[in-house]
Amino acid sequence: MRLWSDEIEELRPEAREAVEKGLGALLGLMGREEPLPEDVHARARAMRKGFERMYAPVPEAQVRKIAGVPCRVFRPEGRPRGVYLHFHGGGMILGAPEMNDPLNLDLCRRFGLAVVSVDYRLAPEHPYPAGPDDGVAVARWLLDNAERELGSARLLTGGESAGGYMAAAVLLRVRDELEAADRFDGANLVFGVYDWGRSPSQRGLRPYAGPDLLEPEGIRVFGECYLPGRSDDERRDPAISPAFADLRGLPPALVSVGTGDHLLDDSLLLAARSAAAGNEVELFVAPDMPHGFNFIPCGITARWIERTQRWFEEILSRPARAAGLRRSRAPR
Repeated sequence: MRLWSDEIEELRPEAREAVEKGLGALLGLMGREEPLPEDVHARARAMRKGFERMYAPVPEAQVRKIAGVPCRVFRPEGRPRGVYLHFHGGGMILGAPEMNDPLNLDLCRRFGLAVVSVDYRLAPEHPYPAGPDDGVAVARWLLDNAERELGSARLLTGGESAGGYMAAAVLLRVRDELEAADRFDGANLVFGVYDWGRSPSQRGLRPYAGPDLLEPEGIRVFGECYLPGRSDDERRDPAISPAFADLRGLPPALVSVGTGDHLLDDSLLLAARSAAAGNEVELFVAPDMPHGFNFIPCGITARWIERTQRWFEEILSRPARAAGLRRSRAPR
């Protein structure tokens, strides 16, 4: 089983050099060079303050509440080809939609998508299930109102890191609670956390022990804030950890992760189990690349961007899933 092409293999030396040069600057921008408090809640607040340096708001974003949840909305010129429900990263304790404004604006303009990025509630002030509850509320609103309010009933979802988790968790609840998974045509899941019981890579057992934005202690803090008082086994409840859920009936997905990422195993497990469940899944593995590799320019990142853009175009060029499923279910 090959996880990347010969072309990607040839780009590994350049990628390692780019990571060595770029990751330190990225950590410095986030304030990670400063010592953090011992108390997990105080540590979360300190990390949140540093993370705010990553925000890059753009004036094109419309700020509005959807189902009572603050969101940033981007609208393309003309009728949208679909609506992208986006979730930001930050370990469920950090971050905001503003950190993805430039990328969401590019998706809006490049593919003619309306983009709704959700400012879901964060732990430790709002532990599980507050964040996913907000995501489901916005998804429910889009199912009922997207065509009238935003110009298209066609839905996609995705996110990065904790945002990948949010997209997967919300999709599962849309399937189980709203019986509407067929209304989503695709899921772009970028280095997400899908095993809150701490997969081997989360515990430090990575195939490539290079530098990373994440480390086991930081992941422990995320879990303690988001899922306080639960053991690792309890955190693997399928309602909490998507990698342990019944994955049947989900839309096509692009799952992306680097081998230096402490969340590597989460993506490998989710992608393999989803494919075994009969879903269409593409797995992009970036050798030697860390968590957050989208911020590190190099040849491998460029190939990932190209593949992600092709994936969006391929999904949007197909007939909507819901229409096809309705035809297949029609009486003969």
